[in-house]
Amino acid sequence: MDNQRIMLWGLFAALAFLTLQQWQLDSPADTVDVVTATGGVTQPVLPANIPAMPAGSAGKLDKAAAPVLPPAPGGVLAPVQTAAYQPATILVTTDVLEIEIGLQGGTLLNAQLRKYPLSKDNPDALVQLLRADIAERYVIESGLIDPDKSGATHEALFNAPRDRYVLTDGQDELVVPLTWHSADGVTVTKIYTLRRGRYNIDLQYSIANDSNEDWLGLSYLQISRVHTPPERSMFNVDSYSYNGPVVFDAEKYEKIDPEDLAEEPLEQTLAGGWIASLEHHFVAAAIPDADSNYRYDASYGGGTVVMRASGADWTVVKPGEHGEFAAQIFVGPKLQNQLTETAEGLPLTADYGILAILARPLFWLLEKVHSFIGNWGWSIILVTFMIKATFYKLTEASGRSMAKMRKLQPRLKALQERYKDDRQKLSQQMMELYKREKVNPAAGCLPMLIQIPFFIAFYWVLLESVEMRQAPFALWITDLSSRDPFFVLPLLMGIAMFVQQKLNPAPPDPIQAKVMQILPVMFTGFFAFFPSGLVLYWLTNSVLSVLQQWNINRKMAVD
Repeated sequence: MDNQRIMLWGLFAALAFLTLQQWQLDSPADTVDVVTATGGVTQPVLPANIPAMPAGSAGKLDKAAAPVLPPAPGGVLAPVQTAAYQPATILVTTDVLEIEIGLQGGTLLNAQLRKYPLSKDNPDALVQLLRADIAERYVIESGLIDPDKSGATHEALFNAPRDRYVLTDGQDELVVPLTWHSADGVTVTKIYTLRRGRYNIDLQYSIANDSNEDWLGLSYLQISRVHTPPERSMFNVDSYSYNGPVVFDAEKYEKIDPEDLAEEPLEQTLAGGWIASLEHHFVAAAIPDADSNYRYDASYGGGTVVMRASGADWTVVKPGEHGEFAAQIFVGPKLQNQLTETAEGLPLTADYGILAILARPLFWLLEKVHSFIGNWGWSIILVTFMIKATFYKLTEASGRSMAKMRKLQPRLKALQERYKDDRQKLSQQMMELYKREKVNPAAGCLPMLIQIPFFIAFYWVLLESVEMRQAPFALWITDLSSRDPFFVLPLLMGIAMFVQQKLNPAPPDPIQAKVMQILPVMFTGFFAFFPSGLVLYWLTNSVLSVLQQWNINRKMAVD
């Protein structure tokens, strides 16, 4: 087995794997019908504003029966908000969030992330995660619903004592109450609680039943978003990541292709799950009470994806008594610490790909190093040193084998001249020479086999970790998660690869030798569009490999 051939194919496989993921296009967002089953009969199901209640006369619900919540028939309901009508809103501002809450339903209509500009060149233009605009509608709706399909739903009109809440110095939290009253004496208080430095929002309902009858109801959360497949471009790193709905069923995390809902509708009941919608470094998630059963369903129609989690069991509040519901909402960047503290499985929204088992420890190590150094670029360099040191003995043994191969080059060339017309005899003589000199030509592939998984894991860490979004390194490198604007790092990396190649024995096959000569040029072209942090890692690793191989060659020459 030829060592150079293995290295070449290993590098090619890694690049092909990353290129395939970068250029993977989302399917076009066509309108489709979603098919589900009710009572064993399939029927068309379309997105609706409010979950429909079980069939039957109002107020005559069998309290022992679990609610069935298919969307209401009759087609896709138009959003409550239109171009000509903007419901009254409450503006809530914390140190990290600016959110608009509609008095109609208490819906989260707009959310800007105050610490995250769209670009470093324009710091005043902030990332807007939720949007009330009809063409890009992306909102989080929630409410309580009773057997008559009424109540404090996201279409009900709430009252609020103020239209503006601001987290001031000395405050650690903001409490935003909204109140709804029924005609028969039921009062629902919907309370949002936001905290300093936090992107998770507590949602609570307090039900005061001052009527003469039992109040029956359940809570629901839903994310409604116009689905616009992103345009992929190798010149835009942001376009590489998944953009769309996801669901967590308390065990596994699943991305949902809207068009797949036609063939595999989402419909399950469980506790401890959540629904979310991703946008590269950012996530909007609706997280029901983890101790209660919720029914999860999703639909896609009219270009809009609606994901919903609705209570699977009725709650009864007797006359003169109080009831409560609780949930959480997360609107913000995929900060690992906050995601972990908010809900089980939520850190999975920072999707590190198939090598997450390696990428997550790498991120943990990077974060620990960064806490001491304070610069993500230097953290990448130091972690690369650590990885190199960990595998030093293994790579040293491989390097010695490469140095021995380099010493054998004149004898190998002599064999090639002697048996140039008999390839079978040439291969036999070469293997005998390797055996006599105790050289393993395949040993040199071990460092590459070790580097490739770390390379792919580093790629996803740099691409998905919002902690490194727009993180500067030094000089012209102002964003480690995007490409080098002047292509200096890729060029330096190509030079380092060329030097490393010269320190290693040339392939005996002339064709392979020519391919290896153009390999640094080819890799420089590929890496020109990779995140600069990844190129920094590969450059550091290549420089360390050059120094290690040079030192081994020097020692072997003396021996």
